[in-house]
Amino acid sequence: MRKVSATINVIAWSGFWAFGYLAVSTDAYSETQLVTASLLAALGLITGIIAYLRLTQSADGSGYVKTTKQLNAAAQNRAQEQGSI
Repeated sequence: MRKVSATINVIAWSGFWAFGYLAVSTDAYSETQLVTASLLAALGLITGIIAYLRLTQSADGSGYVKTTKQLNAAAQNRAQEQGSI
């Protein structure tokens, strides 16, 4: 599932940048083509964000990502009271 999410992520972000560039940089297109390019860029952006979040969620759940060494809330409050942070 991670490979599918990664592939969708790459394709979606590529579409976002390609159609976004077309929507922003050109003056020769008609209004219909401009709106179509903008909508495809927005679709690529939304799909890319969702695919990225799913990919990071699956990486976090699989143990692929190392755990951080952050303190929990009680330890942070205790450290701040002692003035060590």
